[in-house]
Amino acid sequence: MSERVPNAQSRSARYLPIAGWLRGYPRSWLRFDLIAGVTTSAVVIPKAMAYAAIAGLPIEVGLYTALIPLVIYAILGSSRPLSSSTTSTIAILVAAQLAMVAADGSPTDLIVASSTLALLVGAFLLLAGILRLGFLAYFISDPVLTGFKAGIGIVIIVDQIPKLLGVHFAKGSIVHNVLSMFRHVPDASVPTVLLAAITLALMFGMERFLRRIPAPLCAVVLGIAASALLGLKEAGVALAGAIPPGLPSPALPDLALIGKLWPGALGIALMAFTESIAAGRAFVKHGEPQPDANRELIALGAANLAGSFFRIMPSGGGTSQTAVNDKAGARTQMAQIVTAVTVLAVLLLLAPVISLMPQATLAAVVVVTTLGLIRPAEFRAILKVRKAEFSWALAACAGVVILGTLNGILVAVGISLITLTYIANHPPLYALGRKPGTDIFRPRSADHPEDETFPGLLIVRSEGAMTFASAPRLRDGLQNLIDEVKPRVLLLDMSAVPIIEYTALKLLMNLEEKTQELGITLWVAGWNPGAFEVVKRSPVFSALGYERMFHNIEQAVEAYVRRTASGK
Repeated sequence: MSERVPNAQSRSARYLPIAGWLRGYPRSWLRFDLIAGVTTSAVVIPKAMAYAAIAGLPIEVGLYTALIPLVIYAILGSSRPLSSSTTSTIAILVAAQLAMVAADGSPTDLIVASSTLALLVGAFLLLAGILRLGFLAYFISDPVLTGFKAGIGIVIIVDQIPKLLGVHFAKGSIVHNVLSMFRHVPDASVPTVLLAAITLALMFGMERFLRRIPAPLCAVVLGIAASALLGLKEAGVALAGAIPPGLPSPALPDLALIGKLWPGALGIALMAFTESIAAGRAFVKHGEPQPDANRELIALGAANLAGSFFRIMPSGGGTSQTAVNDKAGARTQMAQIVTAVTVLAVLLLLAPVISLMPQATLAAVVVVTTLGLIRPAEFRAILKVRKAEFSWALAACAGVVILGTLNGILVAVGISLITLTYIANHPPLYALGRKPGTDIFRPRSADHPEDETFPGLLIVRSEGAMTFASAPRLRDGLQNLIDEVKPRVLLLDMSAVPIIEYTALKLLMNLEEKTQELGITLWVAGWNPGAFEVVKRSPVFSALGYERMFHNIEQAVEAYVRRTASGK
């Protein structure tokens, strides 16, 4: 009986992670989780309101999104520090979808559309978790994601500048918006511009010199104080407006919008998961298990599904708030529950105060926090290593800025697919030489002219899976090497080939026939077990036989040297 208890406990922790960390929760940890939760709320609350503003939603929707999903994720999520509310990337994607289905709608229409979007995002994430599609977290390469986020950052900042100026105009393409801003500069509200400039200066200064103090919270508090004490509304400064106090009332998503929203929801789900899993894995401490990608899909999906009935926007984990939660000493997901309780206290007690917040203050918070998405240092690092991937990053950035956010996702995914196709179609293939006095074989190059070669023997190594995509390149590359060297024996080193597909097997068979016609003997060395199992079931095996297959290059070279010495 005693043996069954641990198994039952491990199963419950697997399907309900809270059962794992809450069981035996040390009291000494509660102090750390309380501090971390309250500290993180100082960042989450102003940012959640800012992200709701980016999406074009009432700012209380941001607070609702920092309430329900946080609790659900704390129960089901596998990452200790991940703070799951929403992000600027998700917000701008939501804005694009709302503009499509409720451009001129009332706040109620916008909230219903946003809830429907959260429902769809949650359904996609949950389905992906059930189907164990966690590997999709790596579907977009880092350079492409860098460019995508930079494009998102540019779009968000351009979108917030009118609020910093206190002007209004019909929105359009980014070029239209930029030209409209320049035309409306003479109409800017002086009090709004002064408030925005002071807020920006304050936040930039604090992030440079007072990093331990949450700059967004300070900006929001000072903006509210200035609004109350100086009568900014009477001076023409737009305020956030009334915020309903208390818990969000239940509301049903509009299923009639599913047909229009599902493509955008699929893109948001992909980005929400990609950002969340990246943030969760970035702050794993030594000895901690990595977040389970499929478990994260289920947790994020459940958080969005549950929240969709309580007026949220789509949610996901954010890097900056996760970093704050981790640095503040979060021991478990209890810190996220504390953050949610703090958000609840704000909704219950401070809603009338928050309604005094100037829109310019919120826009300044958005701009400063969004600048983190545009990282020139990452572009420089990519350029230093690989120019091709730098161009992919620029293309992803341009795709978002020029084509829009949803099309930008398609561009990002498309570039990633092209990248994978290019790599699969360009397998490494090179002739080998032996380092003198050793059994080390390495690519022949001008840097190592002293490497040994063996008259009549051409040793060639390929790397990576041999597939239908790589086979044509391998065929052409081998032909070029054969034409150049004209060997008596061609030795293929297959030790770096984990998989060989049917098309590649046909290539080997054709190569065996062609080399025979040219008077060349084909040898193979270093089969991987998985590839060899496939080869044994093919005509290649019977054509070569064990006498022309070797465990490694060294054994094959020794056999060739003996054969040459005997005059065969």
